[in-house]
Amino acid sequence: MSDDRGQSQTVSDRPADAEVSTPAEIAQGFMRYQRFAVTLKDADGSAQHQQRDLLRGGRVVAVLTVDPRHDCVVLIRQFRLSGQLATGRGDMVEIVAGRVDAGESARDAAIRECREEIGIAPQQLVELFSVISTPGLTDEYVTFFLAAVDSSKVAARGGLAGEGEDTRPFVVPIDDALAALDTGAVANALLVNALQWLARHRTRLRELFKAA
Repeated sequence: MSDDRGQSQTVSDRPADAEVSTPAEIAQGFMRYQRFAVTLKDADGSAQHQQRDLLRGGRVVAVLTVDPRHDCVVLIRQFRLSGQLATGRGDMVEIVAGRVDAGESARDAAIRECREEIGIAPQQLVELFSVISTPGLTDEYVTFFLAAVDSSKVAARGGLAGEGEDTRPFVVPIDDALAALDTGAVANALLVNALQWLARHRTRLRELFKAA
């Protein structure tokens, strides 16, 4: 493969000169697990052949729910087997998040997930940014939203029983949520991403909601 060292680089993802095979099914559970043959081509005509396995996560939304009048955020607690196995702390703190249904827009999914997980719909909703959550493992593509909510109306419990989902919303001052970043008290990547964004843009919240 080519060596980009010494060249002027733009900090941006870019298309790859790659051929990707049709997938072979490895397993089918809550999500599909598939295997691909990949050929990466170089400018000198050489090629590198790889085999890559992916968990097909698809489109996901993550919603940072903020009460700007009271300077607080609404978070949730939810059991995660991954947390239990990786850190021994399976009762994880998270933000509202969930998959985008077929035929549904990311915005509509964000509103639906707020209703399901914290019991209220956003008063305002602002799209922020999108990321591939774990590029080496899955094609899960997460779009983040900022939502204005009335924290006094948050439900005591949420989640869809039919999906085995049990979410427990709670409200904390923004300062307390941001402090958790410095102490390593939380490990959920979507939560960490959202709080880091909040730490950078906290002074712009009212401006963002006003423009929405």
